[in-house]
Amino acid sequence: MSQETREHYVLDAHTHTIASGHAYNTINEMVRSAADKGLSLLGITEHAPNMPGTCNEIYFQNFRALPREKYGVKLLFGAELNIIDTEGHVDLSEWTLPELDMGIASMHPPCYQSASAEENTHAYIQAMKIPQVNIIGHPDDARFPIDPLALVQAAKEHHVLIELNNASLNPKGFRQDPKETDKKILQYCEKYQVPIILGSDAHVEEAIASYPYAEALLQEINFPKDLIVNYSVKQFLEFIPFAKC
Repeated sequence: MSQETREHYVLDAHTHTIASGHAYNTINEMVRSAADKGLSLLGITEHAPNMPGTCNEIYFQNFRALPREKYGVKLLFGAELNIIDTEGHVDLSEWTLPELDMGIASMHPPCYQSASAEENTHAYIQAMKIPQVNIIGHPDDARFPIDPLALVQAAKEHHVLIELNNASLNPKGFRQDPKETDKKILQYCEKYQVPIILGSDAHVEEAIASYPYAEALLQEINFPKDLIVNYSVKQFLEFIPFAKC
């Protein structure tokens, strides 16, 4: 994809601040960077409590104190929820989940013990049934094998976005063999007309809305632009029913 195409991205929904424990900028710094890059919407999705070093549950219970627009950028405050078992349970309580504007459900080695492809896929699908889960985060790590077809079909059924995570595809990243799984997921998304979202997974302000590795893969397989929600706030918010922005 060209630089001209990239300039039309209007949102990034997967970012982290210092509250996550291993990111390096404040909310204000992240939002200012998003504004400088011309974004209309930014999602800040701190790691939920089972991730070592992150904030505790009370952090997510106080989002009502935060503005939903700053520097001209609409803001969503949510969580990157950790799937913690093969039944798709996540690490925020039923009392806290309604405080989120949005939720990304992901698998991380410190929080989930990988099982078979069938069991891992079942965990993702069960997580999709949680009302505050709107995005399945980076389901491309070979340490957590999945059934890509079943994942895509379930995302369509439950009206959940599948993320193409730029950090996964970074050669310096730590996820294992993501590209081949991503290609299979994207091929099924195109076949079944299931929208995706590009996620920077930014842990520093410079990475916001930067998707070079994801773009290269999309260009390689000629993935259709109209299935990428990062070009339209309206299209994205159709998947985020609890957004307060």
